[in-house]
Formats: sequence, structure tokens, C-alpha cells
Amino acid sequence: MSESLVSMKNVSYSYETTKALIDINFEIKKGAFIGLVGPNGGGKTTLIKLLLGLAKNQKGSIELFGTKINKFKDWNKIGFVSQKANSFNKGFPATVYEVVSMGLTAKVGYFKFLSKADRRQIETAVNQVGMLDYLHQNIGDLSGGQQQRVFIARSLVSNPELLILDEPTVGVDTENVRKFYDLLHNLNEKQNISLLLVTHDTGTMTHHATDIVCLNKTLHFHGKPTEFTNLSDRELSNIYGHPLNVVTHNH
Repeated sequence: MSESLVSMKNVSYSYETTKALIDINFEIKKGAFIGLVGPNGGGKTTLIKLLLGLAKNQKGSIELFGTKINKFKDWNKIGFVSQKANSFNKGFPATVYEVVSMGLTAKVGYFKFLSKADRRQIETAVNQVGMLDYLHQNIGDLSGGQQQRVFIARSLVSNPELLILDEPTVGVDTENVRKFYDLLHNLNEKQNISLLLVTHDTGTMTHHATDIVCLNKTLHFHGKPTEFTNLSDRELSNIYGHPLNVVTHNH
């Protein structure tokens, strides 16, 4: 049986009188590549905040790597890549190497010298995302897709077992989106990193994920991509609250 990395049982969360999550039961097994989809305002961001400890759980239980979240300390096991393509400051004066080294701050602290092993770890992470040739280039000179690879490397440098990505392809051109999904597939299949990807791109996601989770305050669907694509337009529209159909893309 695969190891459970995340377990949410009967989790509910509200912002004052507004319910964001209602009775969520959800699990991420080691080796999974989960696509988290659903409408805006459906609770996806709240779920991520709970998993990252950025919001305090109100009801139900959350376990990370078999430990209750309020006692969990091994945050280096979880990497996070936020939506950044539309907001990143291209004038930020830092090289790829320097940006990725920020992922070691929790380990080495601020204003500390990196060891030889740390430097090797940085180069390894950059190589994992295919950006080693750009190691000393200013990140502001890179394309949106290349920048996003660097931010993944920053998350990978601490050797996480689970990588959470929040709509990372927003603002990235179509060709780089394809390459981006290929990278995620490689991280999952060949490097055994479990993934939780929040996305609106349901069509592309069905070709890469091992599981699809559809969230709209409650968990409406959790199953295989083939099962998700077989949902009727009416079923999808009921989940999203407006007419919707999934168009799959072959890459």
C-alpha cells in the first residue's frame, strides 16, 4: 500500500459567515499526480493554505506524512510554487543561482555562506528543470516559462517529497505550457515526486494526472482522468455552477 502524504478528514473552513470548504475527505498517496480543478471561489486556494499551514484548521483533521498538522515540523518535505507569471518583477536583480538558493534559507538561514554541498544541491535542482545553461543569467531576462522552471527548482532544492503548484501556467505561452507539463510528468514519473497541481486547464491535465479532484466547496469528484472525461456536460455544469464541457488536448 502506498504511503499517505496528505490526509484530510471531515475538514470544513469558513471565512466569518462564508463557507469555503465543507466536509472535505481527501488523500494524496506517494507517487500521485493530482490535478485539482474547480470554479473560482470553489475553495482551492483555501485548501492549499490549510495544507501549507498558512490557515489554521477549524474543523476535522489534517495529517501530513502521518503527523497531525499542528505537530508537523518537516516542512522541507513540501515544496510550493505559486502563480507568478503575471506579477513577477522583471527588474529583480538576481541570477538563477541566487533565486534557487533562496529555497535553502530555512536550512542555512539568512546571510549565511553556502557549503560546497549546498552549491551542488542548487546546481542539481537547476539541472532537474533543464535550466543549468542559465545558472548565472539574470532571471528577469528569461521568458515566463523559463522563470517558472526556476521557481520550481527553488522548491526542489530542499528535496521535497510533495510539490504543490498553484496555477503555475497563468501567463505562460502555449508552447512553454506543453514543455511545463512534460517537466512535471518527468518529476513525477522519473524522480518520484508527488504532485498537487491547481489548474483550470482540465483538458491538458487529463493526459498527465493520475487522479483528478474537482472541488466546489465540497468534493464533487475524485477519480481517474478517464472517469472525469466521461462525466456528462450536465454533470460538469452542476459541479461548476455554469455550462462547461471538457476539451482534451493531445500533446
